[in-house]
Amino acid sequence: MSDGPLIVGVGGSLRSGSTTEAVLRYALDRASDEGARVRLVAGEDLVLPPYQPGRRDAEGGAAFIGAVREADGLIIASPGYHGTVSGLTKNALDYLEELRGDDPPYLTGRPVGCVATAFGWQAAVTTLVTLRQVVHALRGWPSPLGVAINMADHPLDADGNLVEDRARELLSTVAAEVCGFALARAAGTSSEESQTA
Repeated sequence: MSDGPLIVGVGGSLRSGSTTEAVLRYALDRASDEGARVRLVAGEDLVLPPYQPGRRDAEGGAAFIGAVREADGLIIASPGYHGTVSGLTKNALDYLEELRGDDPPYLTGRPVGCVATAFGWQAAVTTLVTLRQVVHALRGWPSPLGVAINMADHPLDADGNLVEDRARELLSTVAAEVCGFALARAAGTSSEESQTA
């Protein structure tokens, strides 16, 4: 569906066959099933110099910021490293400071699904909480459901396919929520524009 909302997935790690990226891809596939256009920004796409305000990598940083700027909604997935988001993910999110001068700024009004993976519930849950806090700080709307996945439960098969029913259900719900909120926001914006025309 060419006119569906654009949902950008951000996250994963640099590890080949990253489990977090596999989970994120599943969520984006479900968003596509909901009629969204999807774009994945993961792995090497997130290898950016440490963020410095006003100074960003001309290709990587600008491309990432541009993708987020165009997004109607996002799904962000991070592995839990020592109880919080990975440095790769956090640095990428720091680059969104470059959206401060936009109108509206940052992620204002946009729905954001938050997903965390870790080998253990404690790290998965604390990472999810951190992601939601960062989204709030960026003025985005975390979807009502956030997803913490315990990789110790082996939710992926040997080929990287998500096979755990509960994880599939949760990620499908987050994708539906993000798409639904993005569509509602677009409809509200169109209604406001028609009233002021």
